[in-house]
Amino acid sequence: MPAQGKHRRPKSVSLSRGIAAVTTGGAVLALPVLGATTASAAPAHSVAAEKAVAPVSVTAQANSVTKAAPAKHSVVSGETLSKIAREYSVSGGWKKLYEGNRKAVGENPNLIHPGITLTIGAKAAAQSDAKAGKAAKAVPAAERTATAERADRSERTTAAPAAAPAAAAPATYTNDLDGWIKESLAVMAQHGIPGSYEGIHRNIIRESSGNPNAINNWDSNAVKGTPSKGLLQVIDPTFQAYHVPGTSTDSYDPVANITAACNYAADRYGSIDNVFGAY
Repeated sequence: MPAQGKHRRPKSVSLSRGIAAVTTGGAVLALPVLGATTASAAPAHSVAAEKAVAPVSVTAQANSVTKAAPAKHSVVSGETLSKIAREYSVSGGWKKLYEGNRKAVGENPNLIHPGITLTIGAKAAAQSDAKAGKAAKAVPAAERTATAERADRSERTTAAPAAAPAAAAPATYTNDLDGWIKESLAVMAQHGIPGSYEGIHRNIIRESSGNPNAINNWDSNAVKGTPSKGLLQVIDPTFQAYHVPGTSTDSYDPVANITAACNYAADRYGSIDNVFGAY
């Protein structure tokens, strides 16, 4: 029994020490377990995070691609590079837009033709950046600064001169019945006098057969001393009352005679087109 007791006590002590060692070193033994638990949990967390972040990254990348996609603009009449640059908020203004589309526009940025297509955005920016990089390497920094300052001053102080409208060539008319009627119609249009080529021509043929020097010396007007004269047979008092400024004061003058007669007919009948007999 004593031997058994001695045998058991060491076991008991040993067991107690083992338990104590476990208790005392529990933290030490737990560290690897905790570490293993944390390490095994970490990949699961990372995978979840990657899964959660991945769609956002893809979406952001898609949005970035969408925003970077260049726009195409077809030029219409009346547009300028400055106007288009403002419309699309181009960074760098019309200069940047021109640099990216120089091939399409040509050498004169002040002259863009309707129908050409401009690239606005990523492609234009890439082209202009590449050109700017090459130019920067070739030109010293001081010279580039001076050139930029001169360009800015030029843009502020000068504007592209507008093309002067071509002067309209003066109208010419033939010295015959056709030309007299057409010139009279032009004068009548300036003064708001109605009448048509057909109406004037029809009445001239009836009144004088197209002879600007025709005169009637036998009717009642002639008896009173005021014979009818010219292409539309107008008496002097009527000619003077309805004479149109800018035409000759000679009642035999073809254009003056026609315009005065049409002015009288408009006042009396509404238009020379409404006259089909003696008037």
